Amino acid sequence: MLSEKSTAVVRATLPAIGAAIGDITPVFYRRMFAAHPELLRDLFNRGNQANGTQSRALAGSIAVFATMLLEHPDRRPDALLARIAHKHASLGITADQYTVVHRHLFDAIAEVLGEAVTPEVAEAWDEVYWLMAGALIAMEARLYAASGVGDGDVWRPWKVVGRLEETAEVATFMLRPADSGPVPPFRPGQYVSVQVTLPDGARQIRQYSLSCAPGGDDRWISVKRVCGDPAGEVSNWLHENVREGDVLTVGAPFGDVALDDGDGPVLLASAGIGCTPMVSMLAHLAATGSPRRVTVVHGDRAESSHAFREQMELLTAKLPDAALHVWYERPEGEWPAGRTGLVDLSDVEIPEGSRAYLCGPVPFMRSVRTRLLERGIPASRIHYESFGPDLGLDAD
Repeated sequence: MLSEKSTAVVRATLPAIGAAIGDITPVFYRRMFAAHPELLRDLFNRGNQANGTQSRALAGSIAVFATMLLEHPDRRPDALLARIAHKHASLGITADQYTVVHRHLFDAIAEVLGEAVTPEVAEAWDEVYWLMAGALIAMEARLYAASGVGDGDVWRPWKVVGRLEETAEVATFMLRPADSGPVPPFRPGQYVSVQVTLPDGARQIRQYSLSCAPGGDDRWISVKRVCGDPAGEVSNWLHENVREGDVLTVGAPFGDVALDDGDGPVLLASAGIGCTPMVSMLAHLAATGSPRRVTVVHGDRAESSHAFREQMELLTAKLPDAALHVWYERPEGEWPAGRTGLVDLSDVEIPEGSRAYLCGPVPFMRSVRTRLLERGIPASRIHYESFGPDLGLDAD
């Protein structure tokens, strides 16, 4: 909770800070990377830095946190914080790094806003920052403890025991521990980080959803080639260089969007490679003989690009009360006209009380979420996983 004094200052300055934060965050990253080039080389996603999505995500999270402090002073925004904490834990972030961020962020605020940053303003926003940072540090410490690792000590070697070409663009890497340590459990829907050393010496990290059911010692990740500018540095490197017998550096499983343990109806909605966490959830439901009513919705470009098409059909068929609905934008053969184009929930029955899990491109998730809200599914029961920086589904 903000102090009374700081609340008044933050309320008065939030419009100005919010309007300028899009200018502040690029300056912050420029200053921090100049002082600590190893952070850009070995920790931050260089692609997201290049296209600006990381700056937009940081700006959005700070503005949303400050707004929530003002609008709901007695309620901490744990949903927002949990998503960030899981991402940080998957990267091995430690408490001391928050001090580095603080220094360069506040230097950037002073550089952009100049004399408007009085000692009183700086003190109030300093309180906002440390309320957010303190909550994240505590959450991340609990996540590390629950995973049985020391703070930030998430990495270990995993051997590639198999590689499957799901489509021309998607490959599944089957992993098994290369050491004798215990294998941490995971929940269906969670992800792991993979760290690779690229040709220029940078150690870049990316997160990949686990595409297997929980249980056993193996972990599967399914990786899609990423074309465009910038191209997917780590994903494309994995495709081109990793074969059976190789060893990868993989983090412990994290992720706050995981299948709940209830018995109510479930909607699993995905598009493209967003099907990976859904396959893990489906595999878990099938393996446990779940009686839950399960509605599976998936959209893809074409049948040939639809990774896990056969698995989704087989797993859905194993469940006593499940239905699969698939749309292809460019059908390659006979296909019902009602299932051509983008995903359309108009004719899909969504049982009352459903809990929805979404994964795929942001426009897809935003569209599906909007339709679900219109059909009476409360926002608290709609969960989504974003493969990149979380820009929020309510953003323009």
